[in-house]
This record gives sequence, C-alpha cells and structure tokens, in this order.
Amino acid sequence: MLQVQGLQIVMKKDLRQLLQDFTFSLQPGDKAAIIGEEGNGKSTLLKLLYDPALVEEYVEWSGTVQKDGMILGYLSQELTPQEGEMTAYEFCCQDPAFWEYTPGELAEAAKKLGFPMEWFYGDRKMKSFSGGEKVKLRMGLLTLRRPDCYLLDEPSNDLDMETLHWLEEFIAKCPQPVLYISHDEVLLERTATVIVHMEQLRRKTLPRWTVARMGYRQYVEERLQTFAHQEQVARKEREEERKQQERFQKIQQKVEHQLNAISRQDPHGGRLLKKKMKAVKSMEHRFDREREDMTEFPDSEEAILVGFGENTGVPAGKTVLDFSLPRLEVAGRELSQNLRLYVRGPEHVCIVGSNGAGKTTLLRQVAGELLKRRDIRAAYMPQDYGETVDQDVTPVEFLAQSGEKEELTRVKTYLGSMKYTPEEQEHTIRELSGGQKAKLFFLKMILDGANVLVLDEPTRNFSPLSGPVIRGILEAFPGCILSVSHDRKYIGQVCDTLYRLEPSGLVPMENLWRETP
Repeated sequence: MLQVQGLQIVMKKDLRQLLQDFTFSLQPGDKAAIIGEEGNGKSTLLKLLYDPALVEEYVEWSGTVQKDGMILGYLSQELTPQEGEMTAYEFCCQDPAFWEYTPGELAEAAKKLGFPMEWFYGDRKMKSFSGGEKVKLRMGLLTLRRPDCYLLDEPSNDLDMETLHWLEEFIAKCPQPVLYISHDEVLLERTATVIVHMEQLRRKTLPRWTVARMGYRQYVEERLQTFAHQEQVARKEREEERKQQERFQKIQQKVEHQLNAISRQDPHGGRLLKKKMKAVKSMEHRFDREREDMTEFPDSEEAILVGFGENTGVPAGKTVLDFSLPRLEVAGRELSQNLRLYVRGPEHVCIVGSNGAGKTTLLRQVAGELLKRRDIRAAYMPQDYGETVDQDVTPVEFLAQSGEKEELTRVKTYLGSMKYTPEEQEHTIRELSGGQKAKLFFLKMILDGANVLVLDEPTRNFSPLSGPVIRGILEAFPGCILSVSHDRKYIGQVCDTLYRLEPSGLVPMENLWRETP
C-alpha cells in the first residue's frame, strides 16, 4: 500500500505552497484520479511519489512517503528531447525489464495492449510516433516490470477515440491500483473510484486538498450541492445578523440619548442608565464573538477565462476556407489523398481520426493558408506550443508586443484576472504548466481579436473543472473554428460539423457526442 503522511510541498522559486499536511493512502483496487486547476502541482505530486529526485531541483518537501518495497510503474507526461531522438528499440533497451523477456513473451504483452510486437524492435524515432502510439508502447514497457501500482501522468493526452476506449478498459480492469492525472472528463466518469482534488485558494496563497472515495460525477455534484447549501446558510446568518444589528443600534442610541438627557439632580437614574450601557456593551461583545463563528461563504478555485468580443463574428455564408490537397504526406509516406475542406462562416468544424492519420499535419497546412489572409483575422494554436512560441519569454512579453506602458498595464490586468500571480507573470513560458500555456494562447487570440481559430487539441491541457468553462466560451464564439480534437465533451458541445480523416480523404461524420437539449 502506498501511504503518504503530512506531506508539505513548497516551490523554491516563489515559495508558493502546493500541499500542506497532505495525507492519503492508495488502497488495493483503487482507481484514484488527481484533479485540479492548471499549475497546482498535480504532476509534481506524482513525480515526488515515484522518485523525489525528479522534483528536488524546483521544490522542497517534507513528510512521509511509505512504499513498503512496492514496484511503481510511472508514465511521465512527455518524453525528453533525448528520448524523442531515440529509435523505439533504443528506447526499449533502456528498460532493464525489456531484456528479461523472450520475443514470444513480448509479443503476448503487445497483443494485450493492442499494438504490433515489431514496435519493440523498430528503428522509427520515438518522436515520429503519434501520441497514442507512444502511450501504448510505453505502457507496454511498464507492464513488463509487473508493477504493484501504476502512476500515470495524463495518459489520455493526444489519444484517438479507439485508444481512449482502450485506456478506459486498461484502468478500469487493471488488478493493481492506479493513481493518475487526466483532463478527459468522460474517462474520469468511467474509471475513477477515488478523487484527489488539489486547489490553490486566495490568489494561490492557501493550498487545500480533498480526498473523496467516490466517482468523479458524484464528487462534482456533491461539491456543488455542498457549496450551494453553505452559501445559503451564510447568507441567512448574515441577514439575521443585519436585523440583530439594527435592533442593537436602536437600543444603544436610546440608552445614549437618555444618558445625555438625564439631569445631574438624579444620580440614581444615572447609575441605572450606566448599568444599562454596560449591558449594551456586553451585548456588543457577544455579537462580535458570534460573528466570528458565522458560516463562511464557500471558497473554491473557479476556472476563469476572458470571453471573446462581439466583433469576432464571421458573416454567415462567407467562404472561410476552400482547401484542396491531392496527397497528404509525412516524411515521404502517404497518409491520405484527395482531400477537400470547404468551410463557411461561422461553422465550428472538428476533424477526428486515428493516431498517426495526419490530422496535425493537415491542420498545420490549413493554418498556413489562413494566416496569410487579410480578409480574416486567423490565429493558430498548435498542439506543441513550442512550435510557434519562444518559450524563454515571459507571459507579459508574449502578450505585450509593443512593450508600451499602457499595453503592459492592460496585459498584466488580464493575466491577474485569470489568476496568474505576479511571480508567474515573470516566469518564462517554459516554466508554466501546460494549462497555463494554453490560457496564454486563448488570451492572445482574444486580445488580437481573432475571428477564425485554428485549434489543435484545444482542451488537452485544461483541467476537467476548467473544461466546461472553455467549452462554453468556444461554443458561444461567433467566429469560425477549425479544430482537431479527441475530447468527446468538446466535440459534442462545440462542433457542428465533423469529419474523419481517412486514407481516402475527409469523410463527413454524424456527431454522436452532440448533447440533446
């Protein structure tokens, strides 16, 4: 059993506390999901539980992590640049467990996880594998170690629909306990039996954690009900206190008036009124004590994102894109042919397809066409943020292009409203979490007044509690959206036109995830 007692985690750079007195035990059969807003330290917690050396450079910690000799299987969120340059075989050879199995046993492990055994011995570079292919291969290596517990950092990122179903099955049926981070709400609803919620309250000065042994949907609903009841009680108590204060003020004013008006010739009456005033003061002190015990209004970390302006609409029927491509290729390998994509304003289009089908490659080419246009204001949000952004600049430098004082003030105000602390505004983009980087892209698109958004997996780095906010903003966006996504909630709520990328081209699809009113 993995047990944590009194864990404290503090960031070295800005002394921000991520966890305080955190206590948790991962029990046999648990499928425990860590949730929380962007930058709250979810990945840091998972790394620390696996190997404190992974976080010692940027955090200090204290407390007890008891593993009792357990073998932990850890899946990191991303490969390192060095790992990306390795062939699949070189990558596998790093793992001592790989050498302990015969080719037949490797073939059996690959079959269970649904990928060809040849991947173990392949000469393809790891960076050329799709997101889903990487996850399957790396999970295959993890299973070879026969871990007592799995620690998975966002394994659902970049997975196609088929692989998402596979991951859901793996987590739900895994005989070992699983502690994982995921932003996919459907996956959480279908697999989680324990919720570990990390929050940062009061402008990230007060950490709070919650462990709830229940499913994700039940947790969200009970949390909202609890907050609603707490707010109702707090409002009622304050209304009663207001009426009480009004009555008290009347009594106090009456006694003060009588004291001022009493004649010096009536010392007996003066003594009685002074006693009354003493009783009034005693009553005031009692009210002060009661006020300290009043129910607090619920304090929660809500997702905040500024909405797009009204001037970002695209006229209905305007041709936003008329794109044709005879062949879609990657490194000389044909992925699809005879592609045609015709988009009119204000359509919200999504392209789905298997991992490795070429969706990102296609979207990148579409973005190149749209960004050159002058009759629209297009913006491109890539899956890999480093593709278009210098990650060594600060968020303020990224957003304030001119550097003029007025623009700097406006940018800092926007960042502050989205809960970036002053310290985080001075960090480099490289130091920010994936969700914080995604917020920067959204904020830049808003500040630039973009009316055509080209988005590659736009919700992949937002927490499940932020997801509904992001979807609501994009659903209401009056402009045009061209996107690639595997987020079933996003597809169902935001997208009105759906295509699947096949070798034969773009095939129209019915949106099976569309929520009926």
